[in-house]
Amino acid sequence: MRRHQRALADRSGEAPADLTSRIGSVTLPNPVMTASGTAGHGTELQPYLDLSGLGAVVVKSLAAFPWLGNPAPRLHPTTAGMLNAVGLQGPGVAAWLEDDLPALLGTGARIVASIWGRSVEEYRAAADLLALAPSDVVAVEVNLSCPNLEDRRHMFAHSTTATRSVMEATAGCRRPRWAKLSPTTPELPEVAAAARDGGAEAVTLVNTLLGMVLDPSTGRPVLGRGGGGLSGPAILPVAVRAVFDVRAAHPDLPIVGVGGVASGCDAAQLLLAGAQAVQVGTATFADPRAPARVLAELQTWSAGVGVTALADVVGAAHRGGLA
Repeated sequence: MRRHQRALADRSGEAPADLTSRIGSVTLPNPVMTASGTAGHGTELQPYLDLSGLGAVVVKSLAAFPWLGNPAPRLHPTTAGMLNAVGLQGPGVAAWLEDDLPALLGTGARIVASIWGRSVEEYRAAADLLALAPSDVVAVEVNLSCPNLEDRRHMFAHSTTATRSVMEATAGCRRPRWAKLSPTTPELPEVAAAARDGGAEAVTLVNTLLGMVLDPSTGRPVLGRGGGGLSGPAILPVAVRAVFDVRAAHPDLPIVGVGGVASGCDAAQLLLAGAQAVQVGTATFADPRAPARVLAELQTWSAGVGVTALADVVGAAHRGGLA
């Protein structure tokens, strides 16, 4: 990398790299999105950055019905990360379409809706409600893997059969679907294949890791639900490995990388491992401008290593690295 940086030190006036991202049939102006669950259901981040300047905004997962989430407390800081058990609190798809989506559309952002359910039929109902959403809702991320709702024995993303069934059931949304999967299964490439067989155009890797923190003074969990999902910089290597493995097993399956992205170089790792785009999540809790900053840093990194187009980066680790 130093060789590229030296060679390009005097080329700051050149045109920036073309970072257009293509995730199946979805084309985004750049590969940096927000991550579901960390930027609310609407325009929460608009005071801090231009949402239209991002690749897309991924909203917090919605069910076909209102959901109150888990009991408090819901968040706890950990070493290099955060444990959360918010539990997918949300107004439901119908209320989101009426109350939150109009203001988000007004920002000019491209929008990815995210849905969840406790059964195949609940996923179907949520997807069907999105059928008449405007075209600015460019894709639907099907959250099969939230550890705040399902335990490790019943998580949809731990089963090839359940994953395929849910993806088949969500075709009623009438737009591209991305399956959000969990890294906590030894059969991740097989689950990814099942998602594709069920109609997913892409997979999102990865969701949070199952975790728990105990209060030494009481011996009880610090979160109201007990356990929760671990996110933040601590899980970046897990996400990179998951993306790398799925890319190796399925070179033609588009991937959205997420997990621990806090800088442009973090994003670059996921792209090099095989992701076509990345999402910035937990970093926005400390810095709500993080998605825009990550994009700017990724552009700087691209210039430094001589990248002219995103395709030069995606999956380069499988081709022996950057030329």
